[in-house]
Amino acid sequence: MANKIQNQYSKKIVSIPKLKKIISDHPRKKKVILCHGNFDVVHPGHVRHLIYAKSKADILVVSITADRYIQKGIYRPFVPENLRALNLAAFQMVDFVTIDYNPKPIKILSNLKPDFFAKGFEYTSDGLPPATKEEAKVVESYGGEMIFTPGDIVYSSTELLNLSQPKIDNYKLINLMQRNKITFDILRETLRKIRNLKVHVIGDTIIDSYTKTNLIGGHLKTPTPSVSYQEKTDYIGGAGIVAKHLKYAGANVHFTTILGNDPLKDFVLGEMDKSKIKINAIIDNTRPTTNKNTIISNGYKLLKIDKFDNHPISEKILNKIKNSIIKQKTDAVIFSDFRHGIFNKTSIPILASSIKKEVFKVADSQVATRWGNITDFKNFDLLTPNEKEARFSLADQDSSISELTRRLIEKTKMNNLILKLGERGVFASGKKYISGFSIPAFTSKVIDAVGAGDALLAYATLSMLATKSIFIASILGSVAAACECEHEGNVVIESEQVIKKLNSIQELSDYKISNKA
Repeated sequence: MANKIQNQYSKKIVSIPKLKKIISDHPRKKKVILCHGNFDVVHPGHVRHLIYAKSKADILVVSITADRYIQKGIYRPFVPENLRALNLAAFQMVDFVTIDYNPKPIKILSNLKPDFFAKGFEYTSDGLPPATKEEAKVVESYGGEMIFTPGDIVYSSTELLNLSQPKIDNYKLINLMQRNKITFDILRETLRKIRNLKVHVIGDTIIDSYTKTNLIGGHLKTPTPSVSYQEKTDYIGGAGIVAKHLKYAGANVHFTTILGNDPLKDFVLGEMDKSKIKINAIIDNTRPTTNKNTIISNGYKLLKIDKFDNHPISEKILNKIKNSIIKQKTDAVIFSDFRHGIFNKTSIPILASSIKKEVFKVADSQVATRWGNITDFKNFDLLTPNEKEARFSLADQDSSISELTRRLIEKTKMNNLILKLGERGVFASGKKYISGFSIPAFTSKVIDAVGAGDALLAYATLSMLATKSIFIASILGSVAAACECEHEGNVVIESEQVIKKLNSIQELSDYKISNKA
């Protein structure tokens, strides 16, 4: 029954060419009035606007702005275009709904030539804005008339949406998948396709340590807590965990890194051996193996003690890494940059030029400091910075996310970009998808966000290799990142965990996707 009713409403949603045939050319016997807007959240102000518009004509047409042109906020559009269209089609007073794939309604006005074009009263409060004047000029050119609906009740969709974070992520994902003919079966099949792909990881290894303690008191004269030691656990981090993610996803992994001549070196070698990862460990006696030790007291992070040396690698070591890249037969090369010596303005172009043209090139610059810059990586196939890193690299704290990604792509000449937005998910874009799209964060409960970017990097890279789809790569990378956030410490994420998470996302969906477009 529900599907029957939905299909009935869907018949009111038509393309602009079809709509033009239905309503005929201007002048016409039956009067047509057009209302245009985002209608991102339909509120009482919209309803009164539509009722008034319908009272002035025989046929009420509502056109909505396509998703790609709504950039008023981080979460916009709140409701995807096809669902916004269905919302409006369900109103009895609305005769037809169409989606306008242009940034402004100028073309649809010129094309349809409605007898009336209805705008809200708020557009007249301080004189007509330039955009409205432009619309009025088009309407008057063919003998149409602008109508402004009474402004007794005014609501703002943007203000309403800013009151709280939207909770429609699951539907937005399903909508994106439908538009790109992606099913959950395709996503699961991709995880099978990535097995046995060859990847060479080059980057800084970090040992992430967690020292657990109990608070037993504090000094009276100084704000110094006193704790008792419980246990210390070490995890492979940095480029090392990227290599492990890739291996446990099913790839064949070769790992080139630099280690100090110390006990932590042996820990890294032992972990790589257990994981059956081929490691080219270059020992540098001038630096320690990087260690970041988080002190935890009664479940709270009390202090972080880092041991590292960020001075640039020697020319001798640089040549060893370069030769490793040249000799290794691989499908992809990943530069995992934490600015602990391997990567800098001198070494990056030398190492990048050593990669064969047919090899898929990926870079990730996860830098807590401001020493690194993602724009140092030019002409790569995939970059995965976070928002802070991207804004710093461009000295841009004000632009919208879509504009930020556009500028970053332009400067780096990259093919694909996945911009990490923390709890807001990711925004993906590229040369072929310059308008970009959002993927929500799939985390049920964040226990520890450390390493989420590494998991995303690994699974997104393999998915791109297997499918050439930035959409699939962004989804699977985000799901892997969510899995990481739900564990304490920087632990490896296996493909079975990603599949389990995918299954739970699918179960939460009320919509089924078929292979039929």
